[in-house]
Amino acid sequence: MRPLDEKETSVVFEKLFKFVGNNLKNIVENPSHEGPDANPGRYCFRLHKNKIYYASESLVKRATNVARPNLVSLGTCIGKYTHGGSFHLTVQALNLLAANAKHKVWLKPQSEMSFLYGNHVLKSALGRITDNIAAGDGVVVFSMADVPLGFGVAAKSTQDCRKLDPNGIVVLHQADVGEYLRMEDEL
Repeated sequence: MRPLDEKETSVVFEKLFKFVGNNLKNIVENPSHEGPDANPGRYCFRLHKNKIYYASESLVKRATNVARPNLVSLGTCIGKYTHGGSFHLTVQALNLLAANAKHKVWLKPQSEMSFLYGNHVLKSALGRITDNIAAGDGVVVFSMADVPLGFGVAAKSTQDCRKLDPNGIVVLHQADVGEYLRMEDEL
């Protein structure tokens, strides 16, 4: 387990910025009230076995007592580096993204299961959509009851969605909470 270097930090922050925008400041400066210290600490990012973890500094300090080969996980795994060197956000980052999301999409109740099985979001599935979404922006997908279901990338802008046919793809699927069941062994 080690801190991220400059290149890794910029790649992770660019990916997070795509979803949360200027709210990235809230993620970085979020005070942590964990541990025995009276003063709140901060959260930090750590790399361990090609996975990026978001953990409080007090937890990281206590984890230094565990040998690296014996350390399985630390804090919340928000993403991983692939063998090719690119960074992917994982479904575990959903709570972090949902709390700070810049662009949101709400699904109709009958369309939630389709998204949870790993399918893209169609225009006919949209319940609501935030304004000013551009194609390629990161989007967090919610149910109509404001329960975060997953995230993806906008295939069309908000303006283009209004003119789109009902079978047109609005959000390209990246991750959803159904992965906890489908990919149980890999998480």
